[in-house]
Amino acid sequence: MLQSHFHIPDPFEYTNGRRGETKLGETVQSARGDNWPESIRESPARFVWLGLSEDIGVRANGGIGGAETAPEAGLRALLNIQNEAGISGNDLLIGGILQCRISDSATVEHLREAVAGIDRLVTERIKIIVAAGKIPLVMGGGHNNCYGLLRGASEALGMPMAAVNLDAHSDFRKKEGRHSGNGFRYAYEEGFLKKYAPVCLHRNYNAPEIIAELNAVPDFRPSFYEDVFLGEKSLFEETLTAAFVHTQGLPTGIELDLDCIENVLSSAMTPSGISMREARRFVVRAARECKVAYLHLTEGVARRADDLQSATIGKTLAYLASDFMRACR
Repeated sequence: MLQSHFHIPDPFEYTNGRRGETKLGETVQSARGDNWPESIRESPARFVWLGLSEDIGVRANGGIGGAETAPEAGLRALLNIQNEAGISGNDLLIGGILQCRISDSATVEHLREAVAGIDRLVTERIKIIVAAGKIPLVMGGGHNNCYGLLRGASEALGMPMAAVNLDAHSDFRKKEGRHSGNGFRYAYEEGFLKKYAPVCLHRNYNAPEIIAELNAVPDFRPSFYEDVFLGEKSLFEETLTAAFVHTQGLPTGIELDLDCIENVLSSAMTPSGISMREARRFVVRAARECKVAYLHLTEGVARRADDLQSATIGKTLAYLASDFMRACR
């Protein structure tokens, strides 16, 4: 049975002050638990941080748990960057962390039923944020949550969405019950997603029939890591341009699955992927060139279920989020 809890962390408990400096956490705003929707609407902040602390979608897809550990690490690192002209606490509201848990012994069927429940919770929160004219900055959880983000934003705006997804996997697998590998499929077939540009997919980890479908349907514009990086010159910048052009005219979700970045801890971490510099370049260009609806930084792990740990996942998330916020200005 799915258990969920929503709480708003105190930024001062995450912030390490230093004489002569002002950290973002010392100036950031926080939503109110007693009237959360109203506090979102009343805030002058442009961005609302939301943490998704769950690994149920990853486990429902046969992956290794641990994605629930990323949000607090990312928030702590973000709140300890400098408050400065390019990014200040006036720009950011801490919306809260949604925690979702289920028994470690849950069957695949129960896990997938629970993901459908998480979908509803995420949709509700995102719909309120986007309807208030804010941009959600979402950290943590599995890539199953792209569905709730797309649906919530689509319902708030009254129109279908586009998505640009920098990822090793298309997450467009068949509708077999909800999990982290089919969120974009569900969103597309239910009308919440119209244009989809998965960027730098790995041919080793996408079924040929899915690749064929992505190549055949005009609504999709896939690109592949092997084509972008293994030729005589990198085509990364041109590939990003093509993806952003494909989504023009529609509000666009910016999706970055951290398992595509080399050696970043995730359920499906890779030794061969994009660099952190390229990931940062992606979020900066997306923020500048797309009609941005949200930023989703997903699948990162601070401590995995097999006890692998990352000392850098928090800073990884903070760099990407702060780059995005500066570029959106």
